[in-house]
Amino acid sequence: MNEFSSFDLKAILHSKRANLYYLEHCRVMQKDGRVLYLVEAKRDNQYFNIPIANTTVLLLGTGTSITQAAMRMLSQAAVLVGFTGGGGSPLYMGCEIEWMTPQSEYRPTEYLQGWMQFWFDDEKRLSAAKQFQQARIEFLHKVWGKDRELKSEGFTMSDAGLETALERFHQRMETANKPSDLLLIEAQLTKSLYKFAANTTQTENFKRQHQSTDLANDFLNHGNYLAYGLAACTLWVLGIPHGFAVMHGKTRRGALVFDIADLIKDAIVLPWAFVCAKENATEQEFRQQILQAFTDHKALDFMFEEVKKVSLQSWDDKIGKNV
Repeated sequence: MNEFSSFDLKAILHSKRANLYYLEHCRVMQKDGRVLYLVEAKRDNQYFNIPIANTTVLLLGTGTSITQAAMRMLSQAAVLVGFTGGGGSPLYMGCEIEWMTPQSEYRPTEYLQGWMQFWFDDEKRLSAAKQFQQARIEFLHKVWGKDRELKSEGFTMSDAGLETALERFHQRMETANKPSDLLLIEAQLTKSLYKFAANTTQTENFKRQHQSTDLANDFLNHGNYLAYGLAACTLWVLGIPHGFAVMHGKTRRGALVFDIADLIKDAIVLPWAFVCAKENATEQEFRQQILQAFTDHKALDFMFEEVKKVSLQSWDDKIGKNV
């Protein structure tokens, strides 16, 4: 039998990788050809393996360090490594983050080049924003149409009021002439979805507030940050800067993360926030439910495919619409 190293194997596509790690108060190192993290204890030290071939992002929080040998192996496996503050999310509490992209002169640039082909044209950029909004609604139909747990909680597409709201959104979206119009239309749809979710779960007097102490709003905030994390990972891996937004603002830092996160927020985060609030779930229980739903419905894979589709499509230079 011929011998071969792990690097001779075909790399797992980032959209198919299962793991995203956040570590704190530990040391990341290379040992016996593997990347491990060490947690020091009073009696003995504990080592835990990081399966780098199946990992997209490694976030290092407070109290962490990493060796040069470990970084070399992570770079070979094309794992993005970031340093964060406590909590693990670059958007959570507004903490800064520094990303180290694996150094390879053969790292693909096709997605950034494709994005730049349309981004500087207002009409094309608006067309791309509409594509994402259409994909968002299609994903909503798909998830609510097949998720048995959500169906049992009353989240189906058969509600007349919901159908009317979605039809109105589609009509108005097609005639929108600028991103601000699209944002207003999107906000109106989201308000309708909140109303539907509140009525379905019998949540009284619900009002969306980002600074709130009620469970539904807290879970919405928490779930949205998880969606932002998936969106950020998608863009980092594909090499598209977060500032090149198509809807949330040309000059807003990181706005493209919000554009991409919108693809999955309504379909997964919104219903489960209300369901878990109704059941008085803990934050950890809600988190596990959302992460499992992301996995079940292949949310990260869906984000990758939609961003790649918009990046690599052909554009008609005259009318500014995708061919």
